[in-house]
Amino acid sequence: MNAQLAPHILALADDELILGHRNSEWCGHAPILEEDIAFANLALDEIGHAMLWYQLHAHLVGADPETHPDQLAYFREPFEFRCAHLVALPKGDWAFTIVRQYLFDTLETTRLSHYAQSAFTPLAETAAKIRREEIYHLRHTSAWVTRLGLGTEESHRRMQTALDELWPYTGQLFDPLPGEDDLVRAGWLPASATLQTAWHAQVIPFLESANLRLPAAKMRTLARTLPSQHLVNILADLQQVARLDPQAAW
Repeated sequence: MNAQLAPHILALADDELILGHRNSEWCGHAPILEEDIAFANLALDEIGHAMLWYQLHAHLVGADPETHPDQLAYFREPFEFRCAHLVALPKGDWAFTIVRQYLFDTLETTRLSHYAQSAFTPLAETAAKIRREEIYHLRHTSAWVTRLGLGTEESHRRMQTALDELWPYTGQLFDPLPGEDDLVRAGWLPASATLQTAWHAQVIPFLESANLRLPAAKMRTLARTLPSQHLVNILADLQQVARLDPQAAW
């Protein structure tokens, strides 16, 4: 069963790593100083969560939990990553970043609530640890969605544009990975369809309360095994220092 769970955990870790790195691009560039600090911390949290998932992945595959995270983050090729295309998209403007983070944070809190009840104890413990920080993330980004969605005509326009662009990518977040049925039957994971239903029940009314219209665009058909050019570009930036001297002790 460990071998079936490992790809799921790797996808979670990759999502967190790439989104955290993407959000770090706002350091020094956020719209207000307080948010510069807050969003930098949020980015660090996401990368810290990636570390926890990579360590759980090490447990599942029998790797060294001390070295495994760095090997996965810095020395894999783009085609070996399993992150969703949503997290690798360029940061865009502030509205784009906030909408993406809200959509992701809502999924994370929903998913982690289910994972914390997993019959697989290491997964339940990791989820409970991460969930405490994700609750803060969701509160933070929810406040920004409301502030900008109900703000000026310009802020609302930017938020709606961001939602229109991002929404078609969200379907990939719920694509079942191989082996999911067995993991669901064992009580280790909830079904992807269950998560998507719970996510929709929370996201849709909240977006409507912020005067944002759900796009009618069809979901994009994307595979996590096919890296986007955006992922290739961000990995070239993320991995370049570590690859200068793979044997170095930093």
